[in-house]
Amino acid sequence: MPEFLTLLPPTQALSELLAYIKVSPAAEEIPAENALGRVTARPVLAPHPLPSFTRSTVDGYALRAADTYGASDTLPAYLQLAGEVLMGAEPEFSLSRGQCALIHTGGMLPDGADAVVMIEHTQSAAAGEIEILRAAAGSENVLKVGEDVPLGEQVIKTGTRLRPAEIGGMMALGITRLWVARPPCVGLLSSGDEVVPPEADLKPGQVRDVNAYTLSALVQQAGGQPVRYGILPDQEDILYKSASRALQECDMVAISAGSSASTRDLTAQVINRLGKPGVLVHGVNVRPGKPTILAVCDGKAVIGLPGNPVSALVIAWLFIVPVIEACLGLADTRPRPSLPASLAINLPSQAGREDWVPVRLVEASGGYQAEPLFSKSNLIFSLARADGLVRIPADANGLAAGEKVEVVLF
Repeated sequence: MPEFLTLLPPTQALSELLAYIKVSPAAEEIPAENALGRVTARPVLAPHPLPSFTRSTVDGYALRAADTYGASDTLPAYLQLAGEVLMGAEPEFSLSRGQCALIHTGGMLPDGADAVVMIEHTQSAAAGEIEILRAAAGSENVLKVGEDVPLGEQVIKTGTRLRPAEIGGMMALGITRLWVARPPCVGLLSSGDEVVPPEADLKPGQVRDVNAYTLSALVQQAGGQPVRYGILPDQEDILYKSASRALQECDMVAISAGSSASTRDLTAQVINRLGKPGVLVHGVNVRPGKPTILAVCDGKAVIGLPGNPVSALVIAWLFIVPVIEACLGLADTRPRPSLPASLAINLPSQAGREDWVPVRLVEASGGYQAEPLFSKSNLIFSLARADGLVRIPADANGLAAGEKVEVVLF
């Protein structure tokens, strides 16, 4: 077919797609405790310093560091016990020269104290007198006001996907609500006269709809909201009507179609009727998933996926996930989770084409071995059995056994 005479590398194809998309993330305010995995739509600023008071990091005695200079096991310093710092309360006394106070982890340092000696380095000499068996440096075992976060600091920038650490940080600052990007809506269409719902009893020649559900899960994992529009026959007008509705109601559309030339043509024709500029890329230099269609219709991404489940899922991971991230305004550049491994066997490849190969990770001495899972692109359990994917660059003829590879986890 003429559209396959020039195949774009995946990175170039993605760049062309993203260049045409009009992104304006909508925002909503939600409870911070429910924000795990969401992407911030506004920066989060510290309403007060953290810690908000000078506090001890250990159980021990608060004191003036200068009163302990030269102290040791054989020549301890002797300090008078001025009292005990109660947890959750401000000390009602201050320390003068030669005094100390019993303090617990997290307790507020009394005025006059500038360090804490761990209780292990002390002992009671007499009633109201403490032996200090080790010299303390200024600020030792102490957290100062604002040492973690000063007042007004931007603690979380716009476009950050929130992890448990950020959730905990907001709770520490008393931030209970924040603005996040609304999940982009992704319309999912399955087409094919042979495709039936998962609950159907199969008749000869039929296959159950896998792609609508794997893609729904992937969209949710990436932070989007999937909307399934059902299974459509290989008829242009019916497919166009459903795709047009999906494009109107959603932020992007993915059409999973068969891999035959006729269904590829049908999908491209329908997409070109949806809006301008239409099809940008018809064929990507990658395996699995060469017959991928990338399009933008009136500012929204429309992606034509191969019908084979493995191809559809890999291509969705390569193209749909980055579009969702763009729609969310995701700005952080944390790398995808990956793991170094040693290739278990030779892995052949055709030069000039980028390959993504499912692998299983097996513990070996000093690390992991990556065992390729060879299968055809319509066998979904080849991915279910895999721990990740290994990329073979387009300029390579393959990878040799024992070669170090990076396994991208999914």
